Amino acid sequence: MFDGGMTMCFHTVNCPQILGNISKNRSRSRTKLNPCFAVKVCSILLQSDESGNLSESKKISSSYSAQVKPQAQNSLLSQANTVGIIGGVSVLSTLIFLEKLVWWSSRNGEESVPFVVCSDPSIDGALASQASIQSSFDETAQNEANHEAIVRNLRHKRVFLEQSGASCIVMPCHISNAWHEQISEGCSLPFFHIGECAAKELKEAKLKPHGTGSNVRIGVLAATETIAAASYQDQLGNQGFEVVLPDKATMEHILIPAIESLNKRDTEGARNLLRIAIQVLLIGAVNVVILASDELQNILPREDPLLKKCMDPMDALARSTIKWAKTGKQGMQKNTC
Repeated sequence: MFDGGMTMCFHTVNCPQILGNISKNRSRSRTKLNPCFAVKVCSILLQSDESGNLSESKKISSSYSAQVKPQAQNSLLSQANTVGIIGGVSVLSTLIFLEKLVWWSSRNGEESVPFVVCSDPSIDGALASQASIQSSFDETAQNEANHEAIVRNLRHKRVFLEQSGASCIVMPCHISNAWHEQISEGCSLPFFHIGECAAKELKEAKLKPHGTGSNVRIGVLAATETIAAASYQDQLGNQGFEVVLPDKATMEHILIPAIESLNKRDTEGARNLLRIAIQVLLIGAVNVVILASDELQNILPREDPLLKKCMDPMDALARSTIKWAKTGKQGMQKNTC
């Protein structure tokens, strides 16, 4: 995932596993970056097994070994701007976020911001299973026990990251952020919400409504309609936006078939269906369409004019995180982008 002159120093820590069924849902596309750019990275990877104890660190290095500053007692990193990252539905989506965090923060030859990653492959299946249930329009009171187990696990990972030296927390996962309030309960660190970061960027853009006397309308497309979109609805509403979601017919006959086409490697079919889904929202006078699903990213080619009307909220989360790490805002209050 990290190519081109980049070398990393990893330490491993054990962390309890989550309950849930294993499912394999992976995004197949990624952003190509400059392979000639050398980046110095200082990072920690927290891997999970059935033990809850810290294991002895194992270092991996090549031509350059990132140096970790002397650590405080019971802490892996002591940098004041260390970012703690809780992995999400897929390891690949977490790596794509890390790639953005590393490359965007190391422009002009600067060092990447330090980060700690808690990666738990078992949570992939649990979150994907929860998402598949929530993507239905039927009643979703079922599986409440699994939902509570997921939140409990993610909260434990947050505490782990705090103890590991993180100074802020992020979750590059559309689904996990739906439980942001519960996971952040008791957290004394800044804990960025992906929906809040996206909403604030849109607010700063000073968009003008298409209709006279109406609010700016923002469309949200998510493969897991009810659970992922809800976290964006609340945050966008807090910024004064009117949120427009696809109707049931669009979800069942356009958006979901687009993802199914992608899974069948029918890229052209997926592109055409996604274009239709975006156009349906644009016809409804929305200014911007948020693509709130890993599966929807990178389906359209970069030159597609519709992308000028779309937003990847992971970009907003990465930019907010870098701004926090680079501008000395370590004293800011929690849950603020």
